Amino acid sequence: MTDSAVARFVREAIVEPDHIARARQDALELGAAPVSAAVGSQISAAAAAAGARSIIEIGTGAGVSGLWLLHGAPDAVLTTIDKEPEHLAAARQAFQHAKIPASRVRYITGRAGDVLPRMNEAAYDVVLVDADAESAIDYVAHGLRLARPGGTVLVPRVMAGGRVADPVARDALTSDLRGLITETLASPSVVATLSPLDEGLLQFTTRRA
Repeated sequence: MTDSAVARFVREAIVEPDHIARARQDALELGAAPVSAAVGSQISAAAAAAGARSIIEIGTGAGVSGLWLLHGAPDAVLTTIDKEPEHLAAARQAFQHAKIPASRVRYITGRAGDVLPRMNEAAYDVVLVDADAESAIDYVAHGLRLARPGGTVLVPRVMAGGRVADPVARDALTSDLRGLITETLASPSVVATLSPLDEGLLQFTTRRA
């Protein structure tokens, strides 16, 4: 069986809840590219495995990734950051449609590079990094600071549309992402894994002291 056949089977096996599918359609109409359902199911499972009660999301989009995170961690409080007010408004509507209490979502409008230094250290069970690919390495560094000991950092889109796996691709962004993946997977301070499905997902959990 080919890798493409396996990937197709996985995609077709994923059942996306109706409220997330609705948010996905809104995101596509808005031009806020959502994570795929396959990646969404993975981050949902990661949030569930972490028993997450406090989640921070860097890059709201139209709420698809946030809905997947809360699907896996239904008792968590989500803090979500985006520089686009239109995206945050769409996400707010998506969370309302999903009947998620307003008290469980905190919206922050602003550039992540300006907001993250003000966020509390070691305060989050799960950190999702999905904004400004050019700044992904800086945001991952913030994610490590924000995650509690034993916390999990999730980085979708790390395969850069497949360019990371192409040895001929040597542009700055691809090289940075390739370095981020290899260094993270080799780091003794985290337990890390990489999923290549769709846009890719780098996942790592910090080791407790």
